[in-house]
Amino acid sequence: MNVSACMTANPRVCAPGDTIRDVARAMKEVDSGFLPVGENDRLVGMVTDRDLAVRAIAEGMGPDTPVREVMTREVQYCFEDNDLDDVAARMSDLQVRRLPVLNRDKRLVGVISLGDMSHADDDGGIRTAAALSQVTEPSSRHNQH
Repeated sequence: MNVSACMTANPRVCAPGDTIRDVARAMKEVDSGFLPVGENDRLVGMVTDRDLAVRAIAEGMGPDTPVREVMTREVQYCFEDNDLDDVAARMSDLQVRRLPVLNRDKRLVGVISLGDMSHADDDGGIRTAAALSQVTEPSSRHNQH
């Protein structure tokens, strides 16, 4: 099964110049702890609720701080035509719960999460359970969690 079969299509995107207040409100509206950051039709970063807490609030940044100052710039992603098992293994290796999904022109077309995978599991949840077990292992990384 390909990623496109179970990803969340057309995700909400914020811009690097959006304030962290606006991003937090957008996360609340879409009930997500993650937003891709796009500029000029390209994915340039990602921001999580943890980024807002650890990189912004804990460092004393105000609500009008541009998201570019706290976003993760090293974007890990997958392609919409990648095999779901391969992406689950990659998410496990990276210890991330979600990845942006790009088409082959490197345009954002969706987001894949462990939750999306769990709905597509036809193997009794083995794929998702395996990925989750690695994602929740303690790590010194803070990359797209």
